[in-house]
Amino acid sequence: MNLFSLPKMPQREELTDLLCTGNGLRMERIVSCGQISPPGFWYDQEEDEWVTVLQGSGELELNTGETVRLEAGDCYLLPAHCRHRVSFTSSAPPCIWLCVFGQNFHME
Repeated sequence: MNLFSLPKMPQREELTDLLCTGNGLRMERIVSCGQISPPGFWYDQEEDEWVTVLQGSGELELNTGETVRLEAGDCYLLPAHCRHRVSFTSSAPPCIWLCVFGQNFHME
């Protein structure tokens, strides 16, 4: 799989590809083309999530009121139960997220 190989755009729905799993880790590629979280919806995940944007840009809104904008190459660590939602994704170019889920992550 090539992380930059995309289906025909624009897509109505986000595309999520499970890339690999093992030892409590899961890695996904998510392709967003302007999609955002539904109004009032918040992610509240059991595991930590390390996220980076490979292409395009996206914004994460935290329940603290903070907004984190990620451009290509930026990364962010969402600890378990950090309530968040996607408040923006670029459509041209599409936002390609790489997300790694697991336990007890620490940024160095």
